[in-house]
Amino acid sequence: MTAAPPGLLPAVPAAPVVLPAPSARAPRVLVLTGSVGAGHDGAAAELAARLRAAGAVAEVRDLLDGLPRAAQLFLRDGYAVAVARLPHLFEAVFRGVQHRGVVWRVEQEICALGAGAVQGWLEEVRPDVVVSTYPLSSQLLGQEAEAGRLAVPFVTYCTDPAVHASWLHPRAAAHLTVTEATAEQGRAAYPQLERAGVPFEVAGPLVPARFAERPALPELVALRGELGLDRGQHAGRPVALLATGSLGMGAVVPSARDVVAAGWTPLVLCGRNEALRRRAAAVPGAVALGWRSDVHRLMQLADVLVHNAGGLAVTEALVAGLPAVTYRSIPGHGRANAAVLAGRGGVPWPTTPGALGDALHAQLARGRLQRTWPCAAQAVLRRVAPRAGARAGGGSAPR
Repeated sequence: MTAAPPGLLPAVPAAPVVLPAPSARAPRVLVLTGSVGAGHDGAAAELAARLRAAGAVAEVRDLLDGLPRAAQLFLRDGYAVAVARLPHLFEAVFRGVQHRGVVWRVEQEICALGAGAVQGWLEEVRPDVVVSTYPLSSQLLGQEAEAGRLAVPFVTYCTDPAVHASWLHPRAAAHLTVTEATAEQGRAAYPQLERAGVPFEVAGPLVPARFAERPALPELVALRGELGLDRGQHAGRPVALLATGSLGMGAVVPSARDVVAAGWTPLVLCGRNEALRRRAAAVPGAVALGWRSDVHRLMQLADVLVHNAGGLAVTEALVAGLPAVTYRSIPGHGRANAAVLAGRGGVPWPTTPGALGDALHAQLARGRLQRTWPCAAQAVLRRVAPRAGARAGGGSAPR
């Protein structure tokens, strides 16, 4: 087994889920997500599945469903448009939120529009703890706690490698991270939260267990044949899996060309972006794929992951043991994630085609890594306080 680079292995080993002290009923958990891309939803769904397997009651709600239609379009479609067509504006907005100026105040107003829906979900589910996997739902939960309308603890599960202001709130019980690299960055950048008793705690990745499973050799051989990786110009070349998110964002075609020039075959995941799939397919030496439900198998087939955002694909690669490289990052959180991964997480961030080739070969030589992870469901259930007798009002403030 190859040793993991510093910062990637969490400080605690994996452990079985242990429910809180016995009581007359199962713990109840409300998980709030945001359907912007696939990373927040994926983490929420996996967490809910693990909580249910542990005997808890878990319900998932999408914050965007609780917002006015205009706000939904702004958050969901505006994100994709800004990244693709107005990257400098998106970077400025991201930095503006960090500085807690006008942009921050606008974000807070948008969050507040979902307060009625969240109160309805709290009354419906009557949770013992609430979990957010989306920055804006974390801000809204903090607003509700400050106003005295949230009587149970809430925690934030940070799906990004880099924590930023939108993820964080001083009324949270904890900020859960995927890796120690993210927790270290959070503690260094926001020491006031640790001093206030709001820890950055490693909770491990929230992706299905199938990403850690190595397929049998005949299955991998058949998949290579299906993709044509043993024929023509692809034969004998290492494979780089290019992740572009569910929306297919970023400078994907130039990245594919640079991967080919480095002597590799780029296997380009174009998500639901059919126009991108056609453009990537036109790159000589590239293999372009549309939406796939077997990304876990592709990660076992590939030699290195090349990503540009640092979200769900990087977390999946960690579980698969697949080494990664950041290249041509999208603005805003993409660059922030790249900096944390390069500085603490052992994921190189080359900025030129030549450096990309060097990074790919270095990661290929490093090989796959085996890791153990803590249990995110356990980290959530630890926040469920034992209750005697009838439970206090779960959704609104005590009366």
